[in-house]
Amino acid sequence: MVGRNNFGELLRGWRDRLSPAEVGLSVTGPRRVPGLRREELAGMAGVSADYLRRLEQGQGRPSRAVLDALAGALRLSRGEYEYFCILAGHAATGTGMVPRRIDQGARRLLDRLEDLPVCVCDAAWTIIEWNAAWTAMWGWDGCLGSGRERNVAWRLFTIEPGSTSRLSERRLRAETTIVADLRTAVSRYPADRRLAAMIADLLAVSDRFRAVWENGSTARHHDDRLTVQHPAVGDLTLDCDTMTIGDDDLRLIVFSAEPDSADAARLALARTESLPAK
Repeated sequence: MVGRNNFGELLRGWRDRLSPAEVGLSVTGPRRVPGLRREELAGMAGVSADYLRRLEQGQGRPSRAVLDALAGALRLSRGEYEYFCILAGHAATGTGMVPRRIDQGARRLLDRLEDLPVCVCDAAWTIIEWNAAWTAMWGWDGCLGSGRERNVAWRLFTIEPGSTSRLSERRLRAETTIVADLRTAVSRYPADRRLAAMIADLLAVSDRFRAVWENGSTARHHDDRLTVQHPAVGDLTLDCDTMTIGDDDLRLIVFSAEPDSADAARLALARTESLPAK
């Protein structure tokens, strides 16, 4: 049986191996620790430094949500994450749960595509990571909020449903693709109660979702062209590319503008206006 403090020892070891530069933190003055300070990791994961200290000392058992947040902040590989789950007393993702973490390959893409609006969704179409250009393009603070507000399907069918008679062909095609993805996710991750609950609620509150779900249509991801209504710079007509990456069914969504176009200029302006004043 795994020792109770193995989790804490591993957590400390992974914190020590990750440099501030790797997570975009600036370093000022001498440091007493080789990797991240406890306060730095706690802030990235959205927990208190005292709670993180107790975990490292083997006190308490983190929830799945906290575990996912720590794994994302620590940039764990899939194998490391599953071992992390086991030590914390949770089932590994291979047992039917939607992986809700971003692997190193997807994070590198986010870092390299810093001038383009990019986000990463899990298999349930919940946004789990995004870059500054994505926030600037949508004019969102904190990328929509939390919980189901970050789920693309939930937004399409409940928060931003629109009139069925006025939906564009592109919108309908996107809805069909996402619902087909959700149908696949339900069969692939049967133990995920969060996903099952969201599907049940969508079926109950959205006639259009229920119609697409029951239709059983399949669809493939493809390139598209969408118009985004930006609150400050006006409409942006952009190319939208969606691809599946990694072993965890992650969806990478990338928006780009035609070079030297008016849309490219407006997108650059949106990024500039979102930068904090110095």
